[in-house]
Order: sequence, then structure tokens, then C-alpha cells
Amino acid sequence: MRAITPAIHNAPSRLVPWGTSLGLRITKAVAKVAGVEADSQVTISAQPGRIVIESVNARPTLEAMLARFDPVRHGGEAMAFTPVGKEVF
Repeated sequence: MRAITPAIHNAPSRLVPWGTSLGLRITKAVAKVAGVEADSQVTISAQPGRIVIESVNARPTLEAMLARFDPVRHGGEAMAFTPVGKEVF
């Protein structure tokens, strides 16, 4: 069963000057729950008194998936058992 990551509400942060714009730091915990990391694509919407940042679920490249592969975590061999039928090797 897949573990459910808890939501984070009202995480304190502060807008800071960044050139002629404003910058916002996002904590690692918030980024993890949102499923984003450095260079993730997001969309930003604004309403009076509200800023909404949403991740863009871009399809990862093969290189990105292979870079995140951990043989220890993912069990090494995909089929670490002996043949059970008339498999051809």
C-alpha cells in the first residue's frame, strides 16, 4: 500500500525583494509534499489576497528517471527469480 504524505497548511514564509520582482522561498517539507524540486515547472495564479502555485505534471525524461533510480531501494534486478515456465532466454 502506498504511504499518504500529509498536507501542510499555513507554512510561514516571507516575500523578499529579488531584483525588480519578489522572491518566495519554499521549505523542503513543503516542496516534498507538493512533489516539486529545483527547476520544476509551476503555474502561478493570483486573486485578491491569494497566490496559488501549482506544479505542472510534465512527463519525466528517461534520463531524469534513470538519475533517480536507486538499485537498493528498487530491489536491483527486475526479475530476481528463476523461470517458472517455458521462457526463452
